[in-house]
Amino acid sequence: MYPPTGTIEIIHADGRVEPPGTGPFTVDVDWAPPSGTGRRNVRLSVRYRGEREVTAAIRFRIGLAAGPDQPWWLIPGVFYGENRPVDCLRIFPRFAVGASGSADHAAMISDHWEFRADRAATPAVFGWAGPGGVALLVDETTDLGMTGLGFGHDAATGQGSVWVTFPFREGPVSYGGSATPRPAETTAHPWRPGELVHLDVAVHDLTDDRHGYAAVLREEHARHAARAPLRPWVDVAEAAALAADGLRRWHYAEPGVLLETVGFDRELSGQDHRPVDRQAMHVGWLSGIPWAYALLAHGRRVDAPDHVAAACDVIDFVCADLAPSGTFWGTWYRDRGWSQSWSPIPHTLHSRTLAEATQFLVRALELGDDLRATRPDWVRAVRSNLDAVVARQRPDGNLGAAHHALTGEVLSWTGSAGLAWVGALAEADRWDGPDGADGGYLAAAVRAGEFYAADVLSEFLYGAPEDVDLAPTSEDGYVAVMAYLALYRRTGEPRWLDLARRAADWTLTFRYSYNTTFPPGTLLDTYRFATRGADNASPSNQHLHAYGLICTAELAELSAACGDPHYVERARETLACFRQFIARFDGDFNAYRGMVSERYYQTACFQPKGMLLTLSHAWSVGVLLLACEQALADPTLLDTSS
Repeated sequence: MYPPTGTIEIIHADGRVEPPGTGPFTVDVDWAPPSGTGRRNVRLSVRYRGEREVTAAIRFRIGLAAGPDQPWWLIPGVFYGENRPVDCLRIFPRFAVGASGSADHAAMISDHWEFRADRAATPAVFGWAGPGGVALLVDETTDLGMTGLGFGHDAATGQGSVWVTFPFREGPVSYGGSATPRPAETTAHPWRPGELVHLDVAVHDLTDDRHGYAAVLREEHARHAARAPLRPWVDVAEAAALAADGLRRWHYAEPGVLLETVGFDRELSGQDHRPVDRQAMHVGWLSGIPWAYALLAHGRRVDAPDHVAAACDVIDFVCADLAPSGTFWGTWYRDRGWSQSWSPIPHTLHSRTLAEATQFLVRALELGDDLRATRPDWVRAVRSNLDAVVARQRPDGNLGAAHHALTGEVLSWTGSAGLAWVGALAEADRWDGPDGADGGYLAAAVRAGEFYAADVLSEFLYGAPEDVDLAPTSEDGYVAVMAYLALYRRTGEPRWLDLARRAADWTLTFRYSYNTTFPPGTLLDTYRFATRGADNASPSNQHLHAYGLICTAELAELSAACGDPHYVERARETLACFRQFIARFDGDFNAYRGMVSERYYQTACFQPKGMLLTLSHAWSVGVLLLACEQALADPTLLDTSS
């Protein structure tokens, strides 16, 4: 536990740093008594007594305990521990003790980092070292502009610290979404003679339990939510109808595929004079069976034969041609047919993609006896995928992250991607043994659940999406929630429920608790896009996305099992958030009816803040449809009081 003390620094435009009182700045610090939850509100009253205008920033810093152990950091949605594993091929900010040189910084490795607050799902910075830790929480913006969040470690003293800066500074470099860093971004405030500004910081002392962030962020979410209204454009039933029509009208194509992306502008073409639509389909993840399942469930509910037929066509197409190793292929391309997952290693199939497709195929077969009776290829595909992966499982439970399409050899055991198989194995009770008895699938799921529990308990899940290699991502959280709830549902064992709860808490660190302010005149500002409930995709892919809707039903189930309404409330938030920007008519935000974007740019990464990616993604449409169908089947998800 840390005493309630802090250091204040005045940062001048020329880089000079001085304490208040040695120059024209004075700072009065008022520490409020701790609340019942341990929160201490700190007010900094900063006065400039100089005779002419100067440019400067104010920093509030708290040190961590010195010691030999590497500190652990958390900026929600942005930074997790070292953040980038040393073997990760994707380049984005990484922490390493003693990394202070220009060569390190060019590779985005440093012993100190600072970020603008709108990168964070909740504007907060946590640090742990030795016997405890500390968290600083701030508002995204103050009278001085956007706030900054930072941390660092001095190898010479063995001490780390966390800080907030008013207004923000980014360094030692800024991350723009590519492997090439941008120059450090510096902002400052022009102080007028006699100006007085009040700045508020909340401080939480923490024990050495890294999961202590959960209670702090839950309290901060409640504070932000009260002043961050949700603004859904349509109700759940209308969103489902729009999404189903969009998936069928724009993404479904011969020979039975859901094209991964289609352009908003239907007249736009590339240099080959063909539409910009991506003529490809992953079996899961970006396209394929999960979203065909959502369309099938919707079509059966509303008696829409064209939707049912399209969904069955897609699932038939995926199941008709398995890889020689016994699993699904990774991706279909119009110009070359079935092929591998996105990987530089030839013949690689990614576990999460295959497992997600298998899990939703299992769910599709549960929609009715007629499907089980008339779709033998679906049944064969379920058994083939699960039998193949169980045969490859290591004795310790690891199911592998990447598999060889031709031989079945496990090409990588690193990361949490294999955890996705747990949900498929645990839910396949109909295909496991007589009358749901364990014929091998449940035993494999239990062994895997025990193996990957270490990742959940260490607060670092990584490697689920194909496109960011071994980065920690929000999608790793969704996978874990679905996996451990599937085990709890099948076995009733409390240990799986506890892991599901911990995984959900970690997942919600990526979920925005506030509505960021967009630059005036941008598209997201013009449409008053409310960001509360959206997830930052990952520290590597810093944009908002809707993939968290995939575990909408699981969060409601978790709330019911734990007797804790928090998780279903957060699920409802996300469903409300992404009932914005579902095109209601042709021409709505330059899209066509039923189209849904993948990316909403909430910070300075990839594109200017306030922009919207002008491509409709099959998964973005499909995951909204899935969540709407789940909500229509569960009245607790339709309560919009949050």
